[in-house]
Amino acid sequence: MEKLYVYLYLLATALFILGLKRLSGVRTARGGNRLAALGMLIAIVAAGMEGVGSGGLSWSMLLPAMLLGTAIGAFLATKVEMTEMPELVAAFNGVGGLASAVVALSFLANHTADGSLIDLLSEAHDIESPVSTAITLPLSILIGIATLTGSFVAYLKLGGKKMSHPFAGSSRHGVHLLLGALAIVSSLWMILWATNGGSQWLAIVVLVVISGILGVFLTMPIGGADMPVVVALLNSYSGLAAAASGFVIQNLLLVVAGSLVGASGLILTRIMCKAMNRSLGNVLLGGIGDDSVAEDAREYSNIKESSPEEVAMLLDAATSVIIVPGYGLAVAQAQHVVRELANELEKRDIQVRYAIHPVAGRMPGHMNVLLAEADVPYEQLWELERINGDFQNTDVVIVVGANDVVNPVAREQGNPISGMPILDVDHAQTVVNIKRSLSPGYAGIKNPLFELDNSLMVFMDAKEALTEMLKEVKEL
Repeated sequence: MEKLYVYLYLLATALFILGLKRLSGVRTARGGNRLAALGMLIAIVAAGMEGVGSGGLSWSMLLPAMLLGTAIGAFLATKVEMTEMPELVAAFNGVGGLASAVVALSFLANHTADGSLIDLLSEAHDIESPVSTAITLPLSILIGIATLTGSFVAYLKLGGKKMSHPFAGSSRHGVHLLLGALAIVSSLWMILWATNGGSQWLAIVVLVVISGILGVFLTMPIGGADMPVVVALLNSYSGLAAAASGFVIQNLLLVVAGSLVGASGLILTRIMCKAMNRSLGNVLLGGIGDDSVAEDAREYSNIKESSPEEVAMLLDAATSVIIVPGYGLAVAQAQHVVRELANELEKRDIQVRYAIHPVAGRMPGHMNVLLAEADVPYEQLWELERINGDFQNTDVVIVVGANDVVNPVAREQGNPISGMPILDVDHAQTVVNIKRSLSPGYAGIKNPLFELDNSLMVFMDAKEALTEMLKEVKEL
């Protein structure tokens, strides 16, 4: 059938939308991911059919690339640990931005060999919409390269690398505005003022360099506490870059898929901002935190250290237990042990639930994915708004490697997490904090929770501590 790829594009679009819809629910997320993956496979095949049909490509060129991409994806899916998943997501965002920029640059290379781009756009030639192409070409490069370099910075920061912005305060925002203005000027230069291929490519190089610097500067001041926000935002950027490149090459599926990613990323960014008590404007200006540590972040008194044996006795006498997972759970790979402990408690008719803070971990949904990997029942996962009122009726809360999301100082003014919604674990009868040390969380501030009379500290690796607790509970 002639132009079969058009119908395949429609099918892929439908699968993207259905997959995205199912990703919104914990129970249906896995199925949604499979639908979206199937849609992407169909989209790749359809794009190949279109390219081969137009005479510019051949299957002998496309199939090796498809097989290589499949091999890389399969390797990453099986080898990357859950603790490295945030870095992988950041890298994927960067690669997506780079791909969009390469599409725009390839278009320029194919259409500027014999004259200036402005002549090409004015004469239209094979371009259906010269005006939209003139707008989306620089946008593809600007957003794509900024996403690439910004994601690279996020990758390093997620890996524990501390980076500080070379400018501070209002001067930082002034530099960002200047870079944005220079990006606009270089875009106009590329589109309107070019008179031959050489001068035009100089404008392109300038735009690429400015975009790269802008991506680095916008991401650099964002601290570890706000990483879930920046991961969601960079994901949105990669979608917007893809949509812009779709307009450039007149590929409707790329426009639709990029728009879906961009819109969903912005929505997720808004959700993350609300969970972190940040405004979207602060995120876009790149001024939502830093990596500084308060002077008193490690100065504690009235610390009551406990042991797995003592905690096991508390659990044996409890009727309700809430587990609060944090990034320390992921680092220790303790999700399977915590599920085994929960199963053992349930055998004793003890109610067990998991309190999930929306920004626990280093990327949106990190704890949900981690616990799903351990086959924790969906009905035991309770969101912050749903479970916060139940802490006061809970016997024991086990906080596993979490810090800022349970820090009661958020209820006070004048600190980095002021106003941030937290899990009210301090209202429980007993709070057990499993941490390697009294080191601060991503926000770099002291956590008064550790000094409360109803708070106990277990200074151990999360997996080791939970394993010992499970052993002791079984022996009681």
